[in-house]
Amino acid sequence: MPIIPRSDYRAPCLLSSRHLQTVLPTFHRRFKPNLYRRERIETPDGDFLDLDWAGQGSDKVAVLSHGLEGDSHRHYMIGMARMLNRYGWDAVAWNYRGCSGEKNRKLRMYHNGCIDDLDTVVRHVLDRGGYSRAALLGFSLGGNLTLLYLGRNSGMIDERVRSAVAFSVPCDLAAGARELARPANWFYMKQFLVSLHQKVRTKMADFPGMIDDRGYEAIKDFKGFDDRYTAPIHGFASAEDYWEKCSSGRVLHKIAIPTLLVNALDDPFLAESCFPRDTAASSEFLHLETPRWGGHVGFMEINRHWVYWSERRALRFLES
Repeated sequence: MPIIPRSDYRAPCLLSSRHLQTVLPTFHRRFKPNLYRRERIETPDGDFLDLDWAGQGSDKVAVLSHGLEGDSHRHYMIGMARMLNRYGWDAVAWNYRGCSGEKNRKLRMYHNGCIDDLDTVVRHVLDRGGYSRAALLGFSLGGNLTLLYLGRNSGMIDERVRSAVAFSVPCDLAAGARELARPANWFYMKQFLVSLHQKVRTKMADFPGMIDDRGYEAIKDFKGFDDRYTAPIHGFASAEDYWEKCSSGRVLHKIAIPTLLVNALDDPFLAESCFPRDTAASSEFLHLETPRWGGHVGFMEINRHWVYWSERRALRFLES
């Protein structure tokens, strides 16, 4: 019964607010941008993915997947890569299509179910040779991707992929979308829609007549965006169809390698159904930890090394 009954995360004094934990880390840590070495790889459908490598040639490697409208340079990605490097791991932080600073070739974007791209990255990393052990780490949307990949491909994943860690995961996409649509979360929703609008405009320039932003200002939530863009572009019948098919919660019971899921109880993005207690209680491999604090991809700590609890926790699990 791998439910972790008591988390050892404690929010710093005066920083226990869910919203401070969610927003402040973006400004709290500033890392030098010279950690990575970039590599571009081709995808089977004729597009490309940009991978950012950090490491010195270890025999173990971690593949890091970022959140919605993030990239490899988000503080949580660099922080995790630094921590892994410090303890003898190589890290590969991959950028989803359209997230690396350069526009992609295809109309297709990224979404919560693009596990084919994650598979392309994992295969490429392991095919390079030299790695005897690999781990997958994901944050928010990247956490959903990681868990969905492990569940759908259970029994077919390279045996060198031995463990995984996911933070702040909307395991139930429909419930998560409804949670973000609440008035209390209008700030986050607005920021996501503004950023996604820029992605749409970029596609409009390259694919005239196939995508447009007429009336975009009427979109107020993920239901509106996913119905208009995500679903039709990627072959789903509707937003609800997309959410149902791409929610990792549907396949968590199939995960067959040691996996840690950490969702904070005060996460403003997550509904109650994003805490899969029953699944974890009956699973041999899925470990569920639910700290009282942490917000969404927060888990801040104050120390001279700029290390967050999430990084220490992930390393502890991977090394155990």
